[in-house]
Amino acid sequence: MIVGPNHFTVITENLESTLDYYVELIGLQPGPRPDLGFDGAWLYAEGRAILHVYADRPIPPGVAGVIDHMAFTARGLKETKARFDARGWKYDLRQQKGSGTWQLFSHDPSGAKVELDFEASETL
Repeated sequence: MIVGPNHFTVITENLESTLDYYVELIGLQPGPRPDLGFDGAWLYAEGRAILHVYADRPIPPGVAGVIDHMAFTARGLKETKARFDARGWKYDLRQQKGSGTWQLFSHDPSGAKVELDFEASETL
């Protein structure tokens, strides 16, 4: 029986730029990672390792494959948008019809599509 998501894994050929994206722009925190015998990182949100980064293999062709994107619940829309704008990082921001949820879509340095979902009550 599934009780919820555990983690996502992304592959990168440039660990530094990938960590910069997920830590400095998105707001995940680097944390402990067991010795798995290859380079990479585990990134945390509220004490849970939710993103694993592999930095030991080439990115396969067809980056997304059958998975279209990964989505994270987020806080701090105004601050997040300001970080993206300050860096000139391309994104698409929209407010979902009906629920009013703010959705910020972007791509990480390796091409993975990332969605950040913010409460409708957040303001720009």
